[in-house]
Amino acid sequence: MPMNFAGIREKTLVLIKPDGIQRGLIGEVFKRFEQKGLKVVGVKMMTLDEAKLREHYAHLAEKPFFPGVSQFMQKSPVVAVCLEGLEVIAAVRKIVGITKAREAEAGSIRGDFAMSLTCNVVHASDSVETAMKEVPRFFKEDEIHDYLKSEYENVYLAEELNA
Repeated sequence: MPMNFAGIREKTLVLIKPDGIQRGLIGEVFKRFEQKGLKVVGVKMMTLDEAKLREHYAHLAEKPFFPGVSQFMQKSPVVAVCLEGLEVIAAVRKIVGITKAREAEAGSIRGDFAMSLTCNVVHASDSVETAMKEVPRFFKEDEIHDYLKSEYENVYLAEELNA
């Protein structure tokens, strides 16, 4: 049965936060996703302003701790990454670990590299609905790249893709 990679269209957003940038963890974060077999379809470094942060963290914007989150997220640039793969959102959430990093499992990014609720190295979309809002918030259409990842033949079984 020929492999049909067209079915792999789920995308997610990961932000490597200022603590990850300052601590030199960009490569380590990328390594974890690439070793899993996920496809990087967009990447850029950017500085976040208050307006972008209020939009991104709208669910937290009125909380008393939001000014601290905003200040932290503006300390340095972030690296925005768009990943694609079969059930990529769930896979990325396992790789990054739970938000409260000191309780995250060893082996996850947060479990291995962080202790904080905010300074936890990465942000990752938590659902399909969230990812569908977050990806276009950080990437224009022409910044997302569609290409054949030949490695997929060694990552997925044809039956998984054609199901």
